[in-house]
Amino acid sequence: MANAGAVTRAGHHVLRPSNPHTPTVHRFLGSLPSSGFDGASVPVGVDADGRERLEFVEGDVPLVPYPHWARTDAALGSIARLMRRFHDASARFAHRESDTWSPEMQDPRGGPIVCHNDVCLENVVFRRGHAVALLDFDFAAPGRPVHDVACFARMCVPIDDESRVRFGWHVDPEDTHAGLPARLRLVADEYGLDADGRGDVVDALDESIRTGGRFLERQVATGHRGFTEMWNSMGGMRRFDRRRTWWATTRHLFEEAMR
Repeated sequence: MANAGAVTRAGHHVLRPSNPHTPTVHRFLGSLPSSGFDGASVPVGVDADGRERLEFVEGDVPLVPYPHWARTDAALGSIARLMRRFHDASARFAHRESDTWSPEMQDPRGGPIVCHNDVCLENVVFRRGHAVALLDFDFAAPGRPVHDVACFARMCVPIDDESRVRFGWHVDPEDTHAGLPARLRLVADEYGLDADGRGDVVDALDESIRTGGRFLERQVATGHRGFTEMWNSMGGMRRFDRRRTWWATTRHLFEEAMR
């Protein structure tokens, strides 16, 4: 969405707009293979025209309306396992005082590892239905693993009643919650969270849902066309007010599933 229409492929490379944090993000991405993680784009550099150049990752990336295979429990669990590998490798990154990161999606409490912060289905590469790589690290920043897991779960479980319809999830009229609490527990189990970690993810979801909409609101204020169209199609802040109300009435089901 942020770079809609500005990302192109050139042979074995992808060209996309850079930003002030690109040097730090490239140094981070370049460190991952030596830490045992091969599930991210390898940076090549920044071209003279200001676009960043990365190695192309072969595979399938689902787009809205999401295909059935991308909505399965198997696909969801594979992303959770990929994220655990990513976080384990990220924890080995050597930070520098000169590092800069985007504050847009950053964990407000900070944290010990570099988080992706935007793991939605459009930012995951799959092969044969299983997640193999993460894309688009524009919003990467230090934070807590549970914050990153909560952001991913909110978008991919999804922890949002309306998103199931909007993004193509099947809605069973006989099941108001459509197994969403069980899918959140699946994320926790496949990631490898202990009891405390599962509770922390629910708390992180509280925070994420409470502050939901602020990022979009900021993008609309800058006049970004793509985000403005999304904002208007979703009904503006009323959309996020409905999400908060829905979470307040169903949170206990997710809490119970995580015990």
